[in-house]
Amino acid sequence: MRKRKLWKGLVAGSAAGLAGTVAMTQFQNLWSKASEKLKNNGSEQSSSGNGSGQEDEDATMKAAGKIAEVAGYHLSKKQEKKAGPIVHYAFGAGMGALYGTVGEVGPRKLRRHDLLSGAGLGGVLFIGADEIAVPALGLSKKPTEAPLSSHVYALVSHLV
Repeated sequence: MRKRKLWKGLVAGSAAGLAGTVAMTQFQNLWSKASEKLKNNGSEQSSSGNGSGQEDEDATMKAAGKIAEVAGYHLSKKQEKKAGPIVHYAFGAGMGALYGTVGEVGPRKLRRHDLLSGAGLGGVLFIGADEIAVPALGLSKKPTEAPLSSHVYALVSHLV
């Protein structure tokens, strides 16, 4: 019976983590479009890239490259761009699986307030991943080097 509950938490958590990552990504896409529209004073024109002809490499793209290197492969920038979202969704599903498993076998009070618990997980992931682990692994700037607005954006994204 215990093993069955463990699998239930693992599967439900994975699905919820994946759904949360999809929601986060959609929120970020909407935020980016709104920001771009505001930058262009409401015009429909949008710029591509950062004006230098190169696209910024985000943390998931860098992580994909490092994972490939550990496995003995080298990814081109185009391959990293394709692999980045896979890393993001896999991480979200994995964190959800961990959360679901702990929720099944952990203390009952973890399951009392589902919405608060989910928002709490988002907050923990923001602090643990975005603010601590990602910079420590060299996948992003130090938190002190980023503007406050990017921290707010990342926190809100994780809470969504």
